[in-house]
Amino acid sequence: MPILSAFFIRTSLIYLALGFTFGALMLANKGVPFGSSIWGLLGSHIEFLMIGWIIQLALGVAYWILPRFSRGPSRGNELLPWLSYVVMNAGIWMDILSPLFREIPWLPALGKTTQTVAGVLFLVHAWPRVRPLGK
Repeated sequence: MPILSAFFIRTSLIYLALGFTFGALMLANKGVPFGSSIWGLLGSHIEFLMIGWIIQLALGVAYWILPRFSRGPSRGNELLPWLSYVVMNAGIWMDILSPLFREIPWLPALGKTTQTVAGVLFLVHAWPRVRPLGK
C-alpha cells in the first residue's frame, strides 16, 4: 500500500473514532442528561464521519487501487494528492473549530471551500489514471 493511502486511511480511522465518540456522548446524553451543551457536538460529529471518515477512506483506497502508469512514476506526480490530503484535513479542522472562533464569520465557508479544493486536486490527479482496460 502506498504511504499516502496509509495516511488517508489511518486518518479516516481516527476520524471514525472521534465521530463515534461524539455520537456516543450525544446518545448517552439522551438517556441520562448531563448537559445541554453536548448537542453542540452534532456538527463535529457529522463532519468527522462524513468528510473525515467516508471521504478520506474513499480517497485513500482510490489512490491505492486506480490503475498505474506504465511509464514514469507509477501513480504520477504525488504532489497533488499530498496537497489534497493536507488541504482536506485543514478544511475539516476549520469547520470543527469555527464555533470557537465566532469573531471570524467566514471560517466555516473557508473550511468548506478548502475541502472542495482538496477534492478537485485529487480529481485532477486521478483523472488520467481512470482509463479503459489495456490502455
